[in-house]
Amino acid sequence: MNSPRDSGHDHPPVTGSEQGRVHSGHGTMDHSMHGQAMPDGHGRSAAGAVDEDHAVHRHGQHAGHSTAMFRSKFWLSLVLSVPVVLFSPMFAHLLGYQLPRFPGSAWIPPVLGTVIFCYGGTPFLKGGWKELKSRQPGMMLLISMAITVAFVASWATTLGIGGFNLDFWWELALLIVIMLLGHWMEMRALGSAQGALDALAALLPDEAEKVDDDGAVTAVPTSALAAGDVVLVRSGARVPADGEIIAGEAGFDESMITGESRTVGRGPGDPVVAGTVATDNAVRVKVTAVGGDTALAGIQRLVAEAQASSSRAQALADRAAALLFYFAVAAGIVTFTTWTLLGVLGDAVVRTVTVLVIACPHALGLAIPLVIAISTERAARSGVLIKNRMALERMRTVDVVLFDKTGTLTEGTHVVTGTAAVAPVTDAELLALAAAVESDSEHPVARAIVQAAGQNQDALRLGLAGSGFSSMTGRGVRATVAGSDVAVGGPNMLREFGLATPPDIAPDVQAWLDRGAGVLHVVRDGRIVGALALEDKVRDESRAAVKALQARGLRVAMVTGDAHQVAAAVGRDLGIDEVFAEVLPQDKDKKVSELQQRGLKVAMVGDGVNDSPALARADVGIAIGAGTDVAVESAGVVLAGNDPRSVLAMVELSRASYRKMVQNLLWATGYNVVAVPLAAGVLAFAGVAISPAAAAVLMSVSTIVVALNAQLLRRIDLDPARIR
Repeated sequence: MNSPRDSGHDHPPVTGSEQGRVHSGHGTMDHSMHGQAMPDGHGRSAAGAVDEDHAVHRHGQHAGHSTAMFRSKFWLSLVLSVPVVLFSPMFAHLLGYQLPRFPGSAWIPPVLGTVIFCYGGTPFLKGGWKELKSRQPGMMLLISMAITVAFVASWATTLGIGGFNLDFWWELALLIVIMLLGHWMEMRALGSAQGALDALAALLPDEAEKVDDDGAVTAVPTSALAAGDVVLVRSGARVPADGEIIAGEAGFDESMITGESRTVGRGPGDPVVAGTVATDNAVRVKVTAVGGDTALAGIQRLVAEAQASSSRAQALADRAAALLFYFAVAAGIVTFTTWTLLGVLGDAVVRTVTVLVIACPHALGLAIPLVIAISTERAARSGVLIKNRMALERMRTVDVVLFDKTGTLTEGTHVVTGTAAVAPVTDAELLALAAAVESDSEHPVARAIVQAAGQNQDALRLGLAGSGFSSMTGRGVRATVAGSDVAVGGPNMLREFGLATPPDIAPDVQAWLDRGAGVLHVVRDGRIVGALALEDKVRDESRAAVKALQARGLRVAMVTGDAHQVAAAVGRDLGIDEVFAEVLPQDKDKKVSELQQRGLKVAMVGDGVNDSPALARADVGIAIGAGTDVAVESAGVVLAGNDPRSVLAMVELSRASYRKMVQNLLWATGYNVVAVPLAAGVLAFAGVAISPAAAAVLMSVSTIVVALNAQLLRRIDLDPARIR
């Protein structure tokens, strides 16, 4: 069998960005007819390792805290707060019931209130102290100030110090309970983003069935596998590590990687990814990568990086929270001073505590991080890996999406798109003859011809087979088929044989050449019996992607190193707005700059092979097919699959996320602007006042509204398959 590099096909010169070699499941091969890249489609992400601490999104004030801690503190504090509230004279007076009296009953609120303060209030007190020491005031400092003031005032009243009637035990208890509830909800919501990582990790089986050298199958821990091992993957089982199928064929559910629900057929030589599922048959897989080198591990790192990264909007929210601290302190000072000067010291303390409680930036601090965390998780579950959160924010402002052609809008592999036979030879016989000659070749053109013949029932029924295969370097290949000498090749072969395209098929051949297709002639016993057209196949999904993007007001452009006629044909087929052809790899970023100089925001979509400078220069760089080091290093977004419709999912998610950010910020800031003056008592003359407990309830409602509004992002359908 000849090597992939000596099949001998006569190819037109390699053009543009497609020069060089790429890797496939069959080894290193020259580029095929138009020199187009042949991506393997499942390369592994080579993102650098990410500190595991960054795998958990850390909402600033909650570093070191956990969902379980807030949950346990909430439930115990809630239980303790019930008798505190029931035995509170102020609460009993409000509801008009008689307090039960027995020895020591008066000490129930202060004793249990102190326990609640010391136990339930600890996270806020520690957080406030850290913020104070770091000179980064924020929400924790405000809460700790509020509960400390209430605690001191209540003990002063209980001990009869100062003559104030400031029995705040029940307000203090409810304030801490409600704050714990709010933070528990927040940690649960933020923890759901970490769930994306946990879900990915859970996709790997604990055990694998390793095939020994003698053919025996042994169950071993997945962690014990090494590159080069062979494993048996049964129907319904998950692939334990990245590898290549060496025996068997099966349909694979790759939705955890690509976000697409339909199964993909895989056979010998095809790569498979750890965590994907063989749906119908058993296959044997040779392991090529394990542990941190697998594509799944790369995805985990990308999601972790996205969760750990910050964004302009999040930084804005953090600054707003800091400003709110100073605003709250100033409002508290003014409130206390004003009511003290009015001679109402008790009201001064009450209203100061209320201002400090209601000005807490809890909702504001949650507004942006929660939206981004959920967006990142939703994107990851749909095969859109957001490496840089700024890319998510900028995507909504994009005016034009610039696609690289080969491997992005097209599949990067050749298919037979036309046959023209010279009578009395039929198209089926022509395909059968060409496939018989090409069957021993591993060249991508040969595989395309053999595949086309295999899909033609009439060609299959002929049952032709070749023998004596030989390569005519630079011209074509030949073999003996049914006793005849049959050759397949391009123009150089025809010149060597002194042949010209027969008039019967000349119009078809010229039409193929005009649109940039590669043409191979089939010669039997010195006579041309027909010709085949081969082209880089346009993805069916590309048409839907282009149409959908244009329907949302975006321009679509394409850049390629192919000749103008090839690029123009693809552009017309897809309805592309603007085509850049014959662009060298080093010049692709210049086309991005050219669009930017027109005042356009550009999203560049490439396969990461030759597109590094363009991906880096674009306003948003999107690597399609999460497979190369270049994609990880240069792009802000990586699409796990090769479906260009996922770009539209990115646009929709970006726009929806921005709407939620704006809505949450308006709610959080508007709430404080209205509530703080009321808490300060500006409407006290009209009988309108807000107690600390009521302030805590309102603050918690604000937090819940923000959290629920962000959760609505989960309702967005990001499945690319819905786009037709």
